[in-house]
Amino acid sequence: MRTQRLHHTEHDLTTVRNLGILAHVDAGKTTVTERVLYATGTTHRRGEVHDGTTVTDFDPQERDRGITIFAAAVTCTWAGHRINLIDTPGHVDFADEVERSLRVLDGAVAVFDAVAGVEPQSEAVWRQADRHGVPRIAFVNKLDRTGADFDAAVASIRDRLHTVPLPVQLPIGREGGFTGVVDLLRMTALVWGDGAEAAERAEVPGELRAEAVLRRRQLEESVAELHPGAFEEYCAKGELGADTLGAALRDLTREGAAVVVLGGSAYRNRGVEPLLDAVVAYLPSPLDIGPVRGTDGEDVAVRPPDPAAPFAGLVFKVHAAPTGRLSYLRIYSGTLRKGDTVLDTTTGRTERAARILRVRADRHTDTAEAVAGDIVALIGPKAARPGATLAAPSAPLVLEPPRTAEPVVSVAVEARLGADADRLAAALARLTEEDPSLTVRTDPETGQTVLSGMGELHLEVAVEALRRVHGLDVTAGRPQVAYRETVARGVGGHVHRHVKQDGGSGQFAHLVLDVEPLPAGDGPGFEFRSTVTGGRVPAEYVRAVEAGCRDALVDGPLGGHPVTGLRVTLTDGATHVKDSSEPAFRTAGRNGLREALRACAMLLLEPVAEVTVTVPEEAVGTVIGDLSARRGRVTGSTTRAGTAVVTAVVPLAELFGYATRLRSRTQGRGSFTARPDGYAPA
Repeated sequence: MRTQRLHHTEHDLTTVRNLGILAHVDAGKTTVTERVLYATGTTHRRGEVHDGTTVTDFDPQERDRGITIFAAAVTCTWAGHRINLIDTPGHVDFADEVERSLRVLDGAVAVFDAVAGVEPQSEAVWRQADRHGVPRIAFVNKLDRTGADFDAAVASIRDRLHTVPLPVQLPIGREGGFTGVVDLLRMTALVWGDGAEAAERAEVPGELRAEAVLRRRQLEESVAELHPGAFEEYCAKGELGADTLGAALRDLTREGAAVVVLGGSAYRNRGVEPLLDAVVAYLPSPLDIGPVRGTDGEDVAVRPPDPAAPFAGLVFKVHAAPTGRLSYLRIYSGTLRKGDTVLDTTTGRTERAARILRVRADRHTDTAEAVAGDIVALIGPKAARPGATLAAPSAPLVLEPPRTAEPVVSVAVEARLGADADRLAAALARLTEEDPSLTVRTDPETGQTVLSGMGELHLEVAVEALRRVHGLDVTAGRPQVAYRETVARGVGGHVHRHVKQDGGSGQFAHLVLDVEPLPAGDGPGFEFRSTVTGGRVPAEYVRAVEAGCRDALVDGPLGGHPVTGLRVTLTDGATHVKDSSEPAFRTAGRNGLREALRACAMLLLEPVAEVTVTVPEEAVGTVIGDLSARRGRVTGSTTRAGTAVVTAVVPLAELFGYATRLRSRTQGRGSFTARPDGYAPA
């Protein structure tokens, strides 16, 4: 018999849980979410990732690729508690989506693969949760797989995440024979029969009784070491009662001092109900999290999680669907009613909450009001961006927005049809509005529209969205890097005579130019000076010559690239009483320098970036070899606590594709940052 949905007690914040599902790609986050929805009676059939029938992976690209790309929010109820659940992406390219979700969550379930244990992206999302101080419980999934090892997964949590795992279950059976778990708090067994909808409680199997007693003892000792109240009882009685143990586990979880670990197989629907019970028992409610801090002008302001307090909420996601704009909102204090006017304190603009929606991925139900602790979607706000604070106009407040990562990979996009250029600009604006980790700029030199993001998969998804969602025929190619030309060896005494006679007053200008490279310390650029004496070239004509020379620098002789890093000296010249003029000398300067540059030895320059690569110590050799293959010059390498930091100067053109290459060579554990560092000879 499946558990029936129970009505949420209105405005009782102790019965609300806001949590996220975090994991490495393919650990089973979305399947866990689907089984939670099924177990709570929110859905009436089990969605499967491989069939494309899941609730939270509703985007066509997610179903095609079989991965989560966009964080999806769903609301369900369990044991009288309302659970607002966010299924987050596991792929490193979408880490910014995880960051925005973690900013508004009170707790999280970290899902680990029982075969692989802690994987690289598991470490990354764990560190993100640490930074936000989000309490977690762990779920070791896929215990039915060949090679599954619950104890090895627990050990990897301890060793790689540097936390204290507290297993509260012991698996019954291994791999294909996994049928249930021993609940170490109640010392009973939970067994799922083939095709059974729910677990049956039974006595601990005889062959596991001694092992279960030992595990319970280890759990009590670990908790007593960490929790003062439990320590006192353990010293007095030599053991811990189930109530004391449960209360201590709740305290340790909420303090972040330890992590409760459960196991199961979400695909086979085994272990989901105990996981939901653990969410309710151990993870915090909005009341446990306490007041939220923000700023009101120069002052720090604190708002309690109280429906009667002034309204304040944070927009963490925007979905600009063709049917309307949805702003996903975490309400921290106060009550928001349908039709209310709110202030976007980041822009100073007032917005109207026309509709308030309870969210279930891409399906929604209207509600008349939402209170502190709720996660809802609003229809009405026209300009609120992710990270915006919405507050009562009478009590403005600015909450700290989620931080946005700097893009590391770029691609040039253009519409195949010239008529689609305006539509492309509007579609790109909508993409960047939904996802702040995407940026768009127009390269002033190449004229290309350049889309930048967190990785090549991130950009692939964005370009595919332009095609599917916005119906645009676009091409995406390698972005052109902006080359430069410079003078390697100059010329002296180059004579140029400009004479033009076509009726009326003619044009006459006579110049002698020296061209040389700028000294290394003077940096890139252009320097012009005049050593003409005796008034042979008047001052106003000298200024015209300089302007003409600057005109000539726009396109150099090697490939039409801008010219930089040179000094031009006007050493002599002559004028005509009638025919000399500023336009004549400007033309002479432009054409004279172009001729001189063709006589110089020229050098092509390419943009370079200073790259800082952070990798595990064992991967240093591989990374340095790869940087050298990309024409990089390694400038330093330091090691600390098993992590190495390599710095190098690398041509920008060689960095395209580097993010993906680095991840594949370091099993996803490497990261890098790049900043422009001028130009170097190509």
